[in-house]
Amino acid sequence: MAVKIRLRRMGAKKAPFYRIVVADSRYPRDGRFIEEIGYYNPMKNPAEIQLDAEKAKKWISDGAQPTETVRSILRKNGVV
Repeated sequence: MAVKIRLRRMGAKKAPFYRIVVADSRYPRDGRFIEEIGYYNPMKNPAEIQLDAEKAKKWISDGAQPTETVRSILRKNGVV
């Protein structure tokens, strides 16, 4: 099972916000997921990021691969 840490799109049309989730790579983008570890709201200035760093570190140590966007969010929060 290839586990990814990725964004799940939520919100209204033209007003997105994203939940940061851990999911099997075979699941759809907005479908089933294993665990929610935070959220990202790019509509606010500056972008609002809330992340459970301990859960993110645990999943990365267990082998989960973050996507490029999530990797940059993790860098901003000092997790990676």
